[in-house]
Amino acid sequence: MLEVIDLSVSYGQRRALEGVTLTVAEGEIVTLLGANGSGKSTTLRTISGLVRAQRGRVVYLGQDITRSRADAIVAAGIGHVPEGREIFPDFSVRENLLVGAHTVPRGDVAPRLQAAWELFPTLRERQAQRAGTLSGGEQQMLAIARALMARPRLLLLDEPSLGLAPRLTREIFRVIERINRTGVTVLLVEQNARRALAIAARGYVLETGRVAVAGPSAALSEDSRIRAAYLGFAETKPR
Repeated sequence: MLEVIDLSVSYGQRRALEGVTLTVAEGEIVTLLGANGSGKSTTLRTISGLVRAQRGRVVYLGQDITRSRADAIVAAGIGHVPEGREIFPDFSVRENLLVGAHTVPRGDVAPRLQAAWELFPTLRERQAQRAGTLSGGEQQMLAIARALMARPRLLLLDEPSLGLAPRLTREIFRVIERINRTGVTVLLVEQNARRALAIAARGYVLETGRVAVAGPSAALSEDSRIRAAYLGFAETKPR
């Protein structure tokens, strides 16, 4: 479904990505891991057209979208839930969702709202509430639901558990798995490496803008470097 090929991105004189290559097959959950500043968010932002690459290509469903506008990328079927949620705090919950549906034919809006209410019943209860007054977990649910209003085939999720309590983190990861079971492919950036690897088929680890390690999630979970850096183990231990 997605190929990122030799991608390099700079912010002024600072190189954020250097030769990043990765693939995502249709139906997969793939995770990007790495420390803050390693290039994970930049990778997602480049895929979704918010940042321009200096070198390399982004190919989606066989089409080169490297130079496509962000709105055209959304229309092609890629949704992006950014780090920090970036909801409209003064809009109601319902109004935020309608913003996500601005490219949707009018007759399809109501069914998609209904799908959002079914996925997140709490949002239905708070649909008239100002989004800025929601809890952090509810705002994250709203950001995901807003992206789903456009019915993406590929969903880019950037730190969905950031700042959430453990109970809400577990709920968000259950929702991600549920979304994936409906046929939506997911590329997930997540600091909680343990949970990300538990639901992903494969993973890539970025270090200073480069892919340092890649492989099936089970193999990454047992890699001593990954366990020490991201999973809280000093060395590989039998389980």
